[in-house]
Amino acid sequence: MNTKGTIIRIAGPVIEAEGMRGVQMYELVRVGKDRLIGEVIRLERDVATIQVYEDTTGLFPGQAVEGAGMPLPAELGPGLLGMIYDGIQRPLESMWNSVGDFIIKGTNIPALDRERLWDYSPEITAGSQVSEGDILGTVPEGNITHRILVPPGIKGELIRAAPPGRYTIEEPVATVKTDKGETEILMVRHWPVRKPRPTGGKLDPIEPLITGQRVIDTLFPIAKGGTSAVPGPFGAGKTIVQHQLAKWSDADIIVYVGCGERGNEMADVLREFPRLEDPKTHEPLMKRTVLIANTSNMPVAAREASVYTGITIAEYYRDMGYNVALMADSTSRWAEAMREISGRLEEMPGEQGYPAYLASRLADFYERAGRVKVCGNSGNIGSISVIGAVSPPGGDFSEPVTQNTLRIVRVFWALDAELAHERHFPAVNWLLSYSLYTDLISPWWEERFEGGWKDMRQEIMALLQKESELEEIVQLVGPDVLPEEDRLVLLTAGIIKESFLIQYATDREDRYCAPFKQNAMLKVISGFYRLAKDAVGSGVLSSDIAALPVIQSFSRLGSRPESEISSICNKIMHDLKSEIEELKGRDA
Repeated sequence: MNTKGTIIRIAGPVIEAEGMRGVQMYELVRVGKDRLIGEVIRLERDVATIQVYEDTTGLFPGQAVEGAGMPLPAELGPGLLGMIYDGIQRPLESMWNSVGDFIIKGTNIPALDRERLWDYSPEITAGSQVSEGDILGTVPEGNITHRILVPPGIKGELIRAAPPGRYTIEEPVATVKTDKGETEILMVRHWPVRKPRPTGGKLDPIEPLITGQRVIDTLFPIAKGGTSAVPGPFGAGKTIVQHQLAKWSDADIIVYVGCGERGNEMADVLREFPRLEDPKTHEPLMKRTVLIANTSNMPVAAREASVYTGITIAEYYRDMGYNVALMADSTSRWAEAMREISGRLEEMPGEQGYPAYLASRLADFYERAGRVKVCGNSGNIGSISVIGAVSPPGGDFSEPVTQNTLRIVRVFWALDAELAHERHFPAVNWLLSYSLYTDLISPWWEERFEGGWKDMRQEIMALLQKESELEEIVQLVGPDVLPEEDRLVLLTAGIIKESFLIQYATDREDRYCAPFKQNAMLKVISGFYRLAKDAVGSGVLSSDIAALPVIQSFSRLGSRPESEISSICNKIMHDLKSEIEELKGRDA
């Protein structure tokens, strides 16, 4: 029997209800006559403190509160892909068709369509022994094969398997006889959003998540199953970077969580994603994307729910053996919601007013990423890569959310407002950013591109670092005092920045750069530096090298078609050798 109580106190999105003895922490509740959705976040005797995920305007003490007897769940099954949800997984398009332009409090529409028929194909016959994670059957969902798995905690004999046919998500497709009796398995199932789904064990992240952005893939790579933070001040391009990753990363499934973002930014996503062509399938990108739109004017408590809902959906597809990329934009808005709720609860504040449990909540979220062996007998491997944007006030990376995030994640893409204002995109500061996955994924590059990737990358990074040090000297005393070797470093660093680090998102050839093309560009720049360094050692002036006609070939190298990049780079190297040899002969 569900617990029932009454409201005794209201403080914005936080209410207290008495008579709630028997409810559990994080239990789902319905509040007031509109039956608003809430969640228990504190218990003291028979008084429950509840955060309400909807607008509490109109509530008053004495109204009823009813426990649902279960935690806040995510609804999982065929039909998730292509959907747009709010923070508590209500389908926004269905709500718009039902209630109009504005969400009416207490609106309760199922996340998945109950009427739609799905083509189900069984993969296992009656009489087989099954356990959690085993594949019962498949359903085509766009270009993805949606695998219907034995739910966690179920093990026994399959006594009934539905024949091939068309079924709704609420029709049983299998019956398993367990120690506790017979259990019917539907295509739809529910999972508590705060509870990580079980896996067969975590694996090392050894394959890069290819994003098509050179500064990321080559200099600061993220692995499939990795975690990354994208901090930056207002206008530095955090949202744009996440949009690019959602569009071009080679993940099978994209989950994009707009957590407390401005409405116009989410509107851009909603307009743009359905028009985008998936480079893998040449169909709309939305067919493999789930969008969770929790805008800044929605109740703050729902921001936390949106993040957990997103990671639970990502885990569901990971369990099928897919690589999932989750974009959380931004975790700072989530942290601000935590701070507001904590203040309403009158908890002791930590640094800058954030709750003392800020670090543990961030860790709980990011630690649900990873590359794993999935449960069951399929032998599949799945992964979740989490890229979280951070919005530090004034671009101050020493503030608590950024610092606590950096203690957890293994990739740091520091966005620079000055680079963004100079139209340098992506505006990733190469002096502040880092990646701890380089050693793990370097074998992947070495195997595919004839070796040398790690050494070339280190050489490029050293040149950029050296250029930063020399720029300070140049600003003080001018470039004329520098030796020729250092002037060559400045020349090469300029080529790296102009031809390799900058990408033009509006250029059809440059907006996405395949690994093969990145490696070819890296090799030709590295080859130029070695030839030029040898020439300078022979007495050639760096200014003469800078004046060579072939140097112009580096301009907009990224805009050259991928099919032609090998021949173009070979020609550049051929011309470099001949022109530099000519310089050497002239100076001799």
